[in-house]
Amino acid sequence: MSTERHFEETTLPGDVDLPLVVDRSADTPMAVQLAAQLRQAMLAGVLTAGERVPSSRRLAAALGVSRTVVTEAYQQLYAEGWLDGRHGSGTYVADVTALTPGGDADPAEHPAGSARSRSAHDAPEDGEEWIDLRPGRAWTLGIDPSVWRRAWRRAAAVPPADDPDPYGLPELREQLARHLRRARAVPAGPGGIMVTRGTGNGLDLVAATLLRPGDRVGVEEPGYRVARNAFAARGARVVPCPVDEHGLVTDGLPDDLRLIYTTPAHQFPLGARLPITRRERLIAWARRTGAMIVEDDYDAEFRYDVAPLPALYGLDPARVILLGTLSKSLAADVGVGWLVAEPALLERVAQRREDLGDRTPGPVQTAVAALLDSGDLDRHLRRMRLEYARRRAVVVEILGEVCPPGRTHGPAVWRLRGDTAGLHVSVELPAEVVGPLVAEARRRGVLLDVIERHYASPAGPRVHGLVIGYGSASPTRLGHACRILAGLLAEARRKAERPPPLGSSSGPAQDAIDVRSLP
Repeated sequence: MSTERHFEETTLPGDVDLPLVVDRSADTPMAVQLAAQLRQAMLAGVLTAGERVPSSRRLAAALGVSRTVVTEAYQQLYAEGWLDGRHGSGTYVADVTALTPGGDADPAEHPAGSARSRSAHDAPEDGEEWIDLRPGRAWTLGIDPSVWRRAWRRAAAVPPADDPDPYGLPELREQLARHLRRARAVPAGPGGIMVTRGTGNGLDLVAATLLRPGDRVGVEEPGYRVARNAFAARGARVVPCPVDEHGLVTDGLPDDLRLIYTTPAHQFPLGARLPITRRERLIAWARRTGAMIVEDDYDAEFRYDVAPLPALYGLDPARVILLGTLSKSLAADVGVGWLVAEPALLERVAQRREDLGDRTPGPVQTAVAALLDSGDLDRHLRRMRLEYARRRAVVVEILGEVCPPGRTHGPAVWRLRGDTAGLHVSVELPAEVVGPLVAEARRRGVLLDVIERHYASPAGPRVHGLVIGYGSASPTRLGHACRILAGLLAEARRKAERPPPLGSSSGPAQDAIDVRSLP
């Protein structure tokens, strides 16, 4: 029989009753239960940004649980970005607007960039610099300085245009058409290519052109938060569409979607590659329903097992809009991407773009055209493929000892996923392990992202674990960070797989507490 305890509010502001229920008889660990309820309260706006939450000691005492339970729940929420610690003054609810489907878009302009946070402290406890393994950045130090300067000298010699073309510079579109045909088997000429400021800009242009308020739009779940926000900002109703071991689940897609967003080359964040059978089923679904497919090709240049699959766009240019970016192949700061579509549709996008006063700066377009024309960008890509392959090997070799790549028998945990492409891998873990592991890694100077952050819905089945980027850390520092992480993973796995002591008591079935009643 469950028992509940409620406390009257004393010092916390507000009048909302928020009972927290801890069920000791449930299979779900108490820390996970507590984190889920607090997360839901913050999503619903019951707990708002800037509110102080009770100390772990006080909440544990009120609930009658170990302080470790509350600490682990807080650590999980802190790692996910829901809570913010302020030195000497406690723990507060963070501004989570960007984590909700209708929130403002993340300023990062490609999927892996959405994991980046500017809220890190100045330095870890040992005083060394952070080793940032959150995904989102390319190895910008790999750019040849002489090549970079030469491209910008060419850009500086071209006077600015007084009437920018909404499609982009013709010479750059010609270069991009050749590049995409060669690298991604994209059958598009210059008339089917628009130069954008990156994937985020392309998403907004597509949404502004095709969507009406109330239109239903599918987005992978888990998936790219910026895509969800871009569609929601234009009045669309975002529909989470599940992914599995092979990427987007194409069976059972709703027939009333106006469009669907997908990352088939390297699903973000789990890393699957959409197989040809599913690609064909997705195209067949789009033809039958009249929906459009938005293909985000954000890191397709980098593949380590086989040659990259051709872009989905090539299967049906009339039903697919292809978005690409230089943020991974060169640098996010360049701010150049592309939108590929049938010329008739692209003309509509261009007209909408002019209405919005949106454009891509001419000088940067000229510089990128120079990089493509000279072959310097292709040479850079070849070097980076080798460089990232070496880094990927470091990650797989060290972490693979604890979490082997690929599938497992039984529960799909303690394994690497998505290690064959791109600049990040995911590590699937039991839910209760993630928060404490991220917090301890941070204490030792290693910054990590969690898969949980990339779900739109706070409920439902999900994959738990880490998203580890290896693009920006030097090989030496990457290896050092992975050894720290491997040690933490090994210890966490030993604890998780250790059988419970004989004769342990589960205690009362349930307790409940109003968190807002505690100072």
